[in-house]
Amino acid sequence: MRTTTDDSVFETHLPLAGRRAGKVRDIYDLPPDDAGPRILLVASDRISAFDVVMPTPIPGKGRVLTAIAAGWFELLRSHMVVKDHLLSTDLPSIPRIDETLRTALGGRTMTCRAARVIPIECVARGYLAGSGWTEYQSSGRVCGVEIPPGLAQCARLPSPIFSPATKAVEGHDENISFEHASKLVGVELMRRLRDLTMRIYAIAASYALDRGVILADTKFEFGFALDRDGSPTDDLMIVDEVLTPDSSRYWPHAGYLPGRDQPSFDKQFLRNWLLKMVDCRSWDKTPPGPEIPSDIVAGTLARYEDALRMLFPR
Repeated sequence: MRTTTDDSVFETHLPLAGRRAGKVRDIYDLPPDDAGPRILLVASDRISAFDVVMPTPIPGKGRVLTAIAAGWFELLRSHMVVKDHLLSTDLPSIPRIDETLRTALGGRTMTCRAARVIPIECVARGYLAGSGWTEYQSSGRVCGVEIPPGLAQCARLPSPIFSPATKAVEGHDENISFEHASKLVGVELMRRLRDLTMRIYAIAASYALDRGVILADTKFEFGFALDRDGSPTDDLMIVDEVLTPDSSRYWPHAGYLPGRDQPSFDKQFLRNWLLKMVDCRSWDKTPPGPEIPSDIVAGTLARYEDALRMLFPR
């Protein structure tokens, strides 16, 4: 496992089969249980922006992400909206690891039901921000959905919209129309995913707003649980992370004002610093990313911790 002097976890190499690494999480295969195959998700302290993994970790970020995701999974279960893949946040038995490594992994892991992931990002947008704002300025639409004219940056949309995207293995996800997504995975499945996405967004946005947080937009992934033979079943689940600051745009409700960028509880703080690097031609949005200075590291972590504190106070 690669760590830094502050004991942050940048990457792991556990004595488990099937290791693969995403931008933030390392994924391993676990021995199956009676229901079927299982995987272990380990949330590192890596952070990505503009689809580039930065060389500097954000110490403790992985634990914060895991705590937020676990809180949301528990809340969504109480509403009985859709099954999820989370089995436990306790560290499973892993052979041949010492206490130092076991301590470093604490609070970072999710044991999950394995799934055949549907290759569509399911995005819910309640506010006009990010790529949606950019598209609206040029076309008056967001992902093919016509939006009333005259709305300001970060304005609340008349009603939330569903905007699917292709799930890219590398590089940028691409916003696509509902019709295009339906051609890829089937219209009936896309209708089901759209309805689930909008229902989950409504529940989460209401919960967050009651706690002083605006959920501007978020993205979900879904998949079909695998059986004991490794074949997909009909059990549709929400998978991966859910409603974390890595997959969602969170703003404080206090001081919210359309017509400008909003302060955020996500990695927009880091993105803004990186955009300054781009403006002064110190970086061009391609790998490798620049080393992140300590004040930006601290400011980024503080915003993630604020999200956890406000959404799921202990």
